[in-house]
Amino acid sequence: MARLVMKFGGTSVADLDRIRNVAQRVKRVQDAGNEVAVVVSAMSGVTNQLVGYVQGLAALYDAREYDAVVATGEQVTAGLTAIALQEIGVDARSWQGWQIPLRTDDAHGRARIESIDGTDLIARMQAGQVPVVAGFQGIGPRNRITTLGRGGSDTSAVALAAAIRADRCDIYTDVDGVYTTDPRIVAKARKLDKIAYEEMLELASVGAKVLQTRSVELAMKERVRIQVLSSFADLPGTLVVDEDEIVEKEIVSGIAYSRDEAKITMRRVPDRPGIAAAIFGPLSGAGVNVDMIVQNMSADGTTDMTFTIGRTDLPRARAIMNEHRASIGWTEMLTDPDVAKISVVGVGMRSHTGVANTMFSALASKGINIQVISTSEIKVSVLIGAEYTELAVRALHTAYGLDAA
Repeated sequence: MARLVMKFGGTSVADLDRIRNVAQRVKRVQDAGNEVAVVVSAMSGVTNQLVGYVQGLAALYDAREYDAVVATGEQVTAGLTAIALQEIGVDARSWQGWQIPLRTDDAHGRARIESIDGTDLIARMQAGQVPVVAGFQGIGPRNRITTLGRGGSDTSAVALAAAIRADRCDIYTDVDGVYTTDPRIVAKARKLDKIAYEEMLELASVGAKVLQTRSVELAMKERVRIQVLSSFADLPGTLVVDEDEIVEKEIVSGIAYSRDEAKITMRRVPDRPGIAAAIFGPLSGAGVNVDMIVQNMSADGTTDMTFTIGRTDLPRARAIMNEHRASIGWTEMLTDPDVAKISVVGVGMRSHTGVANTMFSALASKGINIQVISTSEIKVSVLIGAEYTELAVRALHTAYGLDAA
């Protein structure tokens, strides 16, 4: 017997037929002798609709009431899923975040989990009941409903798995696992049997959409084994596990891309102590996240500073740089929203040389110019023109021997 958390995303519970399908799947897992807890997202499209209601009433809304509204999407799904389970003979009960309780801080709209008391849930599971938990939500220190931000249901599921000491957290999505790259771009992409937490975290942070970054961070911290599965096909999934569980480590496990990038270059900035803080401090204060940074020195005592941000932040970043032009002392500002970040990720990079050179050579062979480079222990990322995204991904997938036979 295993203790499992089964998490179903919005497309998995998009309508009543799919909720019935989820109930049947849960019943099969419980009938096999397992203790099961279920975590559900809102039905597909519902959260966006609820957010639209709030924004339609007020541009500057009360974040506490925003959470009270948008959390109802998961509440509805949890109740419907419990009813669907009861209809096929499974003892089930829905739970909202505050009933567990799942306690968070009071950062409404983006709360972080502080603690979960899994005692009651464990007792119910041992008695044969299936708890159906509304993901994405908790209760803050002032007894107000909080939400965890986009993708928060994945985080809820992993946190719940840690709290009830589950053997595994199964996350059901509209894909059947983690692939070496986006199979919509590379037909020969391979599904991975296992991937290390660190690799999945890097892939999620640089554009892979399979798992939410915070959920992988929490799984790595709490050592919760995750399995990514399809809600619509009975196929083996991908296990996200500790690196020690992977015997044969690939040099490169996956290639990710992000088209949501923009590049800013500040030309002829004074080369003096504190100039980086003068540029990036105001951006940080305005909530603009800076990713890749390159500084080029000039012989005349100035420097060029190039960095990337999210494309949607470009107008705000441009306005901030104009506002602080006098204190920074920049001569010219160049912006480019038509760029993409391509990343190769793999724990095998730690023990193999030439990984970056393979990347640079493969891109050069296709006539693709590299604008910015950044590296970490298990990742190399480059910035290129957005029009070359698919060509670059295919070239790199082949260069690292990831194509399926």
